[in-house]
Amino acid sequence: MTYEDIIKIKPFSLDRAEKRKMLTQRLMDLTDLHIDKCPKYKNMTDALGFNRNSVQTYADIPFIPVRLFKELELKSVPDEEVIKVMTSSGTTGQAVSRIYLDKTTSANQQKTMVKIVSDFTGSERMPMIIIDSPNVIKDRAMFSARGAGILGFSIFGTKKIYALNENMELDVEGVKEFLGKFMGQKILLFGFTFMIWQHFYKELVRLKEEGISIDLSEGILIHGGGWKKLISEAVSEEDFHKSLEEVCGLKHIYDYYGMVEQTGCIYMECECGHLHASIFSDVIVRRPSDFSVAQIGEKGIIQVVSAIPESYPGHSLLTEDEGIILGEDDCPCGRKGKYFKIVGRIKNAELRGCSDTYASKF
Repeated sequence: MTYEDIIKIKPFSLDRAEKRKMLTQRLMDLTDLHIDKCPKYKNMTDALGFNRNSVQTYADIPFIPVRLFKELELKSVPDEEVIKVMTSSGTTGQAVSRIYLDKTTSANQQKTMVKIVSDFTGSERMPMIIIDSPNVIKDRAMFSARGAGILGFSIFGTKKIYALNENMELDVEGVKEFLGKFMGQKILLFGFTFMIWQHFYKELVRLKEEGISIDLSEGILIHGGGWKKLISEAVSEEDFHKSLEEVCGLKHIYDYYGMVEQTGCIYMECECGHLHASIFSDVIVRRPSDFSVAQIGEKGIIQVVSAIPESYPGHSLLTEDEGIILGEDDCPCGRKGKYFKIVGRIKNAELRGCSDTYASKF
């Protein structure tokens, strides 16, 4: 099955059996592709004694640790076909992942993201406030996960404004002028969790104390990048939602989980507070003792699979995050597929998320 066929399917429309059949076929095709085109990946599958005839579902396909993209150059296309190199977030001194994209993989990432996010925000593009500094977007051929996130979500905006200047200070007049121009319309906001809290929410609180209010009651906020710093400051997700609603009227707030190694296949938070796997990807939780598949409700290490990557062997990855599958096909929001939550990083794992790595430097 080609990705052109898969992208035509609604993102949360397949039940467990349909999705398993479709993803197994696609992920086996990708495994064969990368064994043929990426010698380092072939060496790994050979060392594991991989036998494609023993695969019953995509859970049987070898996964590679996400950390390997920091240590090895893994790509399945010749250098002349690479149009973009993406790097992960990292604190000072950390190695970063390098992800090599060709034209097809890059285009499919964007198409997939549009399909997933539109299921939550609607298909119409909206005026957009990016809660970050424009300085993040520099070299389009090689940029970090933070820049990639901003550029990826920017496709949903018609007119766009950056809420923060180069010093990460809120451009109060610019934001007020922008909101005045689009008064009564839905506004899309995007940013990374810690930056929203530190540079946007706290400034709105200060302004409100001075009698200056900013009304974002028509806003839809999408944020991601990790919670580690805010949790250490005793700010829970519930506090985050409640505080933003109190200070500016924001009610529609969606977290998401994703990573530069599988850009496009993000996991959006629904109205019930659950992260959802679309038909384009899936989450498997594995027991740390033997890497067997954990049951629903059992905590373990998150494995992610994606139907997108053709230019690099990133279709089946073991992350350094811990999580729990909460259920499948029965979320009260009505979306089919697995829904889950992230509970943290495995012990001694490096910080990764855009929000968390920025917070550590901040």
